[in-house]
Amino acid sequence: MSLINSIFEQLLNGLRTGSIYALIALGYTMVYGIAKMINFAHGDIIMVGAYSLYVFTVLLGLHPVIAVILTIVVCSVLGIVIEKVAYKPLRNAPSLAVLITAIGMSYLLQNVALLIFKATPIPFASIISVPSLRLGSVTISGITIVTLVVTTISMIALTSFINNTKTGRAMRAVSEDKGAAELMGINVNKTISITFAIGSGLAAVAGILFICQYQSLQPTLGALPGIKAFVAAVLGGIGSIPGAMLGGIILGIIESLSKAYISTQLSDAIVFSTLVIVLLARPSGLLGKMKIEKV
Repeated sequence: MSLINSIFEQLLNGLRTGSIYALIALGYTMVYGIAKMINFAHGDIIMVGAYSLYVFTVLLGLHPVIAVILTIVVCSVLGIVIEKVAYKPLRNAPSLAVLITAIGMSYLLQNVALLIFKATPIPFASIISVPSLRLGSVTISGITIVTLVVTTISMIALTSFINNTKTGRAMRAVSEDKGAAELMGINVNKTISITFAIGSGLAAVAGILFICQYQSLQPTLGALPGIKAFVAAVLGGIGSIPGAMLGGIILGIIESLSKAYISTQLSDAIVFSTLVIVLLARPSGLLGKMKIEKV
């Protein structure tokens, strides 16, 4: 029975971590699906969100709810600025130029945080005070409950927004064909900016959950989660919103079980190996669509 409880606890840990990866991966997959660009600075928006929450709650003493809202707004505006300044001029540029710009933007955000907050990790007490839930001999922490609930609500809300709103339909149209969408009267620039704003807002939520879980701030805190979220997006099928969610959950569970029953040192290698194996069997990812291009 103790082994079953242990596995169940690790699955819950994996769901919690995977949910955070999924929120970040949604930003990657939305931007790629609509703008056909990979925003490698996306992981550092998590860091900006975490520091923003720290500033609003600890330094300014704002109520946690207000601080969370302001954090989401800050990251959403940052996403729009990054798109306008860094990515909009490169929409028709070679992929290498976009990649170099994204890496440069990532280093810029990290170094700005380093200059302002220094390299020393800053302790941060979680703003989530939900009590733990006990099911038999298994205890589910409050942060796990909140993470799972927030991720589920975010996924449902995003899916509903994409499928049932005018802006969501415009996003789908731009994703299919930018030129045709523009001819139909859709403002492509505005649609792409909204996409970056939503993706960055989700990254802010992920940053809040991440910092409440690990309770330590440093300028590089978003680097590894950002990479793993990108892996999750590719694993699920880059461009697929359900795929990003599925990829994040699978990645979190594999990582948690690997750390618990194989090796903490090898867990990352196992995660990346999983991606390689899946892509060898299905290059488009688990829920990605194979596209045949005519030449």
